[in-house]
Order: sequence, then C-alpha cells, then structure tokens
Amino acid sequence: MGRKNKREPWEEEEEIIWVSKSEMKRDMEALQKLGQQLVELRPSVLAKFPLDDDLRTAVADAQRFEKEARRRQLQLIGKMMRTRDVEPIQAALDLLQNKHNQQTIELHKLEKMRDRVIASGDEAINVVMEAHPNADRQKLRQLARQAKKEQEGNKPPKASREIFQILRALKAEAGE
Repeated sequence: MGRKNKREPWEEEEEIIWVSKSEMKRDMEALQKLGQQLVELRPSVLAKFPLDDDLRTAVADAQRFEKEARRRQLQLIGKMMRTRDVEPIQAALDLLQNKHNQQTIELHKLEKMRDRVIASGDEAINVVMEAHPNADRQKLRQLARQAKKEQEGNKPPKASREIFQILRALKAEAGE
C-alpha cells in the first residue's frame, strides 16, 4: 500500500498557513491606502522616498488623474505594492509625519514661552536670557509691556507676534 505523501518519513512537512479572503482584502486595502498617502504628497517630498521607477511613475500618473482614472490608478499602485517591500516606504512616511508632529510641538512650546514672557515679565525673560545670552533683554521687556497693554485694550496682538518671532529666531540661531 502506497503512502499519501511521497516524502521520506524523516523529512519535515512544510507548514501551510491559511489566510482568509477577508484578511487578504484588508492587506490589499492597506497597501492601497499607503499608495493614496504617497499620491497626496508633493513631488519634491516624494522624490526623497525609496520608490523604484515603475512605482514612482505610477504615483506621478495618479497625481495627474482625476475621478475614475485616479481610482483605477490607485488600485494599480496597490497591486504593484504587493510585490514590493513596503516597510522602507512606510518608515519614510512615518518619519515625515513624525517630523510634522515635532514641528507642531516646538511651535506650541514657543507659544507657551511667549505667553509666560507676557504674563510674568522679567521672571520669564531671565529664563530666555539664560538659554539665549545674545537675546535683547530691553527689547523683550518693551514688547512684553506692549503686549500686556494690547491684551488689556483688546487690540490686535502685534507685540505678542513680535515676541514669538524673536523667540523662534533665537531657537533657530541656537540650532535647536
């Protein structure tokens, strides 16, 4: 009587991994969404991404297309991405989004420092002077007083904006 599998008994059998149709669809949709994110990027940013020529051309075409042609092109991009390693592309996209989030956080920190300079005056200005010794203490004091008057008089926050610009310039000078 013959055996079902034609392997020798000492050979290991390969493990078969079953993937449901729904899971395959979810994976394909995730790749299509990744392609959509690539299409929404500006060409100058997209140039820095690790894409091969075919995929780069397909993304550039999708950026030109509208409506139904764009939808079909996105499906094509999703299909093309199935055969490629998407981890470097996803990592580059995550890095880009993280960079944007970091910039937002930095701007919020500057806004808080500006508000402290206006609210507490010399105390907060001393903190700024310790971090940035080349800052103009006199100018910051003058602008803080002006900003307080503007807030009290419900006037446009011109001095407040100037303080923010000075703080941003000081941060850029320091290379932070």
